[in-house]
Formats: sequence, C-alpha cells, structure tokens
Amino acid sequence: MDLDVKRITEQVEKESVFIHKIREQMSKVIIGQSYLCDRLIIALLTGGHVLLEGVPGLAKTLTISTLAQVLKMDFKRIQFTPDLLPADILGTLIYNPKTGEFTPKKGPIFANMILADEINRAPAKVQSALLESMQEKQVTIGGERYSLPSPFIVLATQNPIDQEGTYALPEAQVDRFMLKLLVQYPTKKEEREILERHSKTTLQFSVTAVVSPEEILKAREVVDQIYMDDKLKDYIVDIVYATRQPKLFNLKELEGLIDFGASTRATINLTLASKAYAFIAGRGFVLPQDIKDLAPDIFRHRLILSYEAEAEEWTPDRVLQKILDTVPVP
Repeated sequence: MDLDVKRITEQVEKESVFIHKIREQMSKVIIGQSYLCDRLIIALLTGGHVLLEGVPGLAKTLTISTLAQVLKMDFKRIQFTPDLLPADILGTLIYNPKTGEFTPKKGPIFANMILADEINRAPAKVQSALLESMQEKQVTIGGERYSLPSPFIVLATQNPIDQEGTYALPEAQVDRFMLKLLVQYPTKKEEREILERHSKTTLQFSVTAVVSPEEILKAREVVDQIYMDDKLKDYIVDIVYATRQPKLFNLKELEGLIDFGASTRATINLTLASKAYAFIAGRGFVLPQDIKDLAPDIFRHRLILSYEAEAEEWTPDRVLQKILDTVPVP
C-alpha cells in the first residue's frame, strides 16, 4: 500500500503543476480570497457545482470571471432576473417556414462554465430549469436530449441581505451544489492593497489562459486514484449519520434541532472534495484534517434546522462544529 501511495503522490505532483499557474494568474486580479479560489479549483477537479453567498462588493463575480479567463474553456454568464424564462437558459425550438421543420437553438447553458449571477432573483420555474443540467449534464429541448460539454460546472452567486424581489432556492436544487461558500470581507491589509490596485478610473488587468479542459479531465482521473483509508471513509459516514441521528453519537444537545440531516450527496461530495483537497496540497492520500476543513462547505446548505434551533440561534455551521468536535477522529 505504501508503494501505491508513493506512486500516486508522484503522479499528483506531476499533474498538479497547473494549480500554481491558476493561483499565479488569479492573484494578478484578485487580492486575498485564497479560500474562495481553492474551493473553486476543487469544484473544477470534481465536476461539482458551487453556490457563493456574500454581501455585494466582495468580488464574487470578478473571481469567477477571472477564473474563466485563466481556463481555456467556453464561459457564459447568465444574469438571473424575475422575468427570465427557462428557454432563455436552455434554448428553444425555432420554426423554419421554408422547410416546415423545427430546429433547436441552444441556450447559454451549453458552455463549460456557467456563472448564474444572483440566482435567487429568478422564480422557482427558472431555477428548476437548471436541475437536469446540474445533475445529468444534459438538457431537454422539444423532447430531445442534448449532452452538455465536458467539463461542465455551474457557479452561482446570491446576496444574503437584500431579500426584496428574491426567491428562495428549492431544497432539491440547493442539494445539487457540492459546496456552499460564505465569502468574507478581506483583511485590513488586503483592503489596503485593494485600495492601491483598484482605485483608478482605468483598470488594466490581463490574465493568461494557462489550463485546458483536457488537463482538467486528466487531473480528475488522478483525483479518483488518491488513497483514502477505510477508517476515513467510516469517519465521513459517521459525520453524515450524526446529522441524521445525533443521539447515536451522544449528541443529546442536538436532539430536536435538526429536521432533516445531510443527504447521501453529502457523503459522496465530501469524499470527492477531500481527494481534490489532497491533490491541491500535492498529496496522494487524504488526511482527517482535509475532511474537517471541507465539511462546513459541504454540509451548511444541506442541514435543515427546526424552529427550535432557530429560536435558540443555532446555525448549520454551529451544529456541524458540534458534530466534528464529538465524532471520534481516526
């Protein structure tokens, strides 16, 4: 087994060279936000989708658009608004009077990377139009199914404070996001650097496309090979089950606070994300700390708390931290 881990680590070191290139290019535009950039890279390496939540002005959209420029991928931005229709995203059939036939006109969803900007601005019918594409990597237009390009990821943003004219995302759609990231304010030092770099009437930042879709797909094959010990697999399952049946793990304090625990997607996504995290770190094996670091991003949008929990000011992150502090680490 040691030989296999050593071989995988050597392969990871070879194939993960582009991680440094991505970070280097993004740092030309984005100051700080290393947490955000690394989580977006994890999504690339696993094919997962990401929901970014943060107050306006924290460079959520800028970070995603910069990443798109660094990647040699087809990128489309969809601005979600209350009057948006499903056909505006997926496409529709166009009638040709000369031939008497309908031909498909594909929508902006047919791209490698989709930025769904302010996704909670559109009604549920439009949000649901993304469900099939996010899970099945395909869409249906006029009864015909069309495969989406590979790789394909959706990066969505939403504003947590301005709720006028917004629509809550359906639980079924939220669960399809691998990660939910809470974008924080920059540090005082980073804020000062932002002031120096961006307080100009004309900004000129140029980044170079350094990674191709083929490299991403090849890296995913290596991520799949990264070693995870059976004890760590059991640890992930224990964390998930603790959100469903806390009393089995002596978490009496949480009884009655969780209406619905994490879904099976949480189990799968935490496993994949942990392997990708190890890949970024240049390791061929997963550590328990990898799992603990990523668990909040995987679980915070999947735990549905009770009214009692809200009354006592429990948050999904606080509940999960209690679980991580209690479930034995292998």
